[in-house]
Amino acid sequence: MTIDSVRLTNSFFQREVTEVAPDLLGKILGRRFEDGTIHKFKITETEAYRGGEDKACHANKGLTPRTKVMFDEGGLVYVYLIYGMYWMLNFVTGETGDSSAVLIRGVEGISGPGRVGRALQLDKTFYGEDLANSTRMWIEDSGLKPQYTTAPRVGINYAGEPWISKPWRFIVK
Repeated sequence: MTIDSVRLTNSFFQREVTEVAPDLLGKILGRRFEDGTIHKFKITETEAYRGGEDKACHANKGLTPRTKVMFDEGGLVYVYLIYGMYWMLNFVTGETGDSSAVLIRGVEGISGPGRVGRALQLDKTFYGEDLANSTRMWIEDSGLKPQYTTAPRVGINYAGEPWISKPWRFIVK
């Protein structure tokens, strides 16, 4: 079986973020590293960020050099650096101009978005990567539809209510 035989197309991501985020659970994140090795990770936790209306979303402040990719159509990678050391992995969702994205918070065996970024050896070169065509990163449909629970998102107290309490964190049971 080739990599592309089960790779998701960008149409999977070109939907509403709160549909895409739970649908990513159980999917396989493929990563080809610089030495040519391929590792695959089952996605176990995601968070949805719904564009300009969402006070917790980076795009809430509008189009900036940092958020530009979020305004493109779904299926692209949005990475950003926090604390000067952790690259956070997000997948852009929706149609052009929607500015929504899903944060990958956990994969099987790795909990926390900073740890995920480290394990994947992310850096700024992934910004704008097209998941449908990338040779370095892709998402595969595993055929799994795991049961999940929802919870409020993490670390967004600055956003205020109702955004703090939105159950837009999705976690495999």
